[in-house]
Amino acid sequence: MRLKRTGFGWLLLSPTLLLLGLFGVFPFLYVVWVSFHEWNPFAANPEKVFNWANNYRALVFDRGFLASLGVTLAFVFFAVSSQVILGYLLAQAFMRDFPGKAFFRTIHTLPLIMAPIIVGSVWKLMTTPSIGIIPYLLRNTVGFDLNIGTSALAAFVITVIMDVWHWTPLVTLSLIAALVSLPPDPFEQAQIDGADRWQIFRHITLPMIAPALIATVFIRLMDAMRTVDEVLMLTGGGPGSATRFLGVHIFKEVFPRTNYGYGSAVSVIVLYLTIVVCWLLYVGLIAPRTTRR
Repeated sequence: MRLKRTGFGWLLLSPTLLLLGLFGVFPFLYVVWVSFHEWNPFAANPEKVFNWANNYRALVFDRGFLASLGVTLAFVFFAVSSQVILGYLLAQAFMRDFPGKAFFRTIHTLPLIMAPIIVGSVWKLMTTPSIGIIPYLLRNTVGFDLNIGTSALAAFVITVIMDVWHWTPLVTLSLIAALVSLPPDPFEQAQIDGADRWQIFRHITLPMIAPALIATVFIRLMDAMRTVDEVLMLTGGGPGSATRFLGVHIFKEVFPRTNYGYGSAVSVIVLYLTIVVCWLLYVGLIAPRTTRR
């Protein structure tokens, strides 16, 4: 009877496993295979030429790739950390009752329904020096001329702000769900014992919402590592390499330069780096909690 139930369970899972294999496993294996070839399908000789690990060897000496890696890691750090902090503060604010709470929660979540390419287009319009509202306000309030087309620092900062604006609502909603599910008894006992807000947050709130918080960080980290659409629309990857993130670097290698083999190698390395960063977070945050239990 157990075997029959097990077989029926695999039968129910078979459509999902088939789709996962077709659209997940097979494309990944194909990209790995292409990464060991020199391939330009639009060249005079469109055949794939096996070149062993030359594409991966070239990455070590590619200044463009190394610059993109550094900029991407900086972007991920500033964007994700800002989203976590702002998301938690907003989640705590929305846990309280105040006039217009439902309206503000609706407005706050609107960026989530916008496609990344639309977000990039909107921010492009808002930051264009001649017509943008942001350069106009900065120029007339603090006398600062914002031009993300010529200033590398301004382009990077605006890109981080755009990503924070777009994805902070996701963090807020995740943490609201975690905070709502917390039992009130530990907090009441802590207040009776005389604990202040920082002690309650550090020893009660943070450990109890840690699983949801860590899962949200993982999701945002993986998504930030492959940011492409909005950055291409906003800055095109410039000026210089200020916003040429790894996703933008792959896009420019594969499409304008039609260097499919090298672009595939960069894609595999990006996947590997994402797994490593997530593993380091797991070892540093989740593993100690499991060991203590």
